[in-house]
Amino acid sequence: MSGLAADARVLWALLRGLPRGGTHAQRLAAFYGPQAEAYDRFREGLLHGREELVAMLPVRRGGHIVELGGGTGRNAERFGPRLARLDRYTVVELCPPMLAKARERAARLPRLHVEEGDAGTWRPEAPVDCAFFSYSLTMIPAWRAAIDNAVAMVRPGGIVASVDFYVGPAVAGYGMRQHDAWTRRFWPLWFGHDGVRLDPEHLAHLRSRLETVSLHERFGPVPWLPGLRVPHYLFVGRRPASHAC
Repeated sequence: MSGLAADARVLWALLRGLPRGGTHAQRLAAFYGPQAEAYDRFREGLLHGREELVAMLPVRRGGHIVELGGGTGRNAERFGPRLARLDRYTVVELCPPMLAKARERAARLPRLHVEEGDAGTWRPEAPVDCAFFSYSLTMIPAWRAAIDNAVAMVRPGGIVASVDFYVGPAVAGYGMRQHDAWTRRFWPLWFGHDGVRLDPEHLAHLRSRLETVSLHERFGPVPWLPGLRVPHYLFVGRRPASHAC
């Protein structure tokens, strides 16, 4: 399939939106199934900040990193040579078409392991060094449970991170970017059609559960929509050594 035809297929899926019936896993499968083949290439121009977030994540030799809602496993490749330092890089994903693509990738990346599971309940056998979300938190209905689960699975002093779309509250906190009323209304409506929930409470909850290591608020362009720029954030937090889960 040509690049233009593949993009058209993805755009059609986006226009149709996320189905309303069935379980969350079934809705994801119906939505992402037709666009799975072109998913990575199309999202390269839309999901900003992923390379930068990956570069911020510490990689300990023999360590374990978990990506919750990791989709096709594309972020594993963004670690480059650092991936070989890890004992294990686990992608946890609920959507069958995304799982299939991730398993294809794992066949050529020995450190990459793929687990079918819910980001709010899946747990590793032992505490990990880092758990992170890459444009998945906005797709998880029980997002508080997913954040709390990520905090619980990392070792004390470990890292929890996220990069995602968002809009700020009506009155931004000290040092935070103030989004105008149009931004706060338009983007949640636009993305909500596809089951992507932009919520200022995502970032607030991350900051309440973790010590902030790094936080950046940005705007990025949107493919096929010239002139529009969508807000996103990059957050890296540390679980306090005495954190009670």
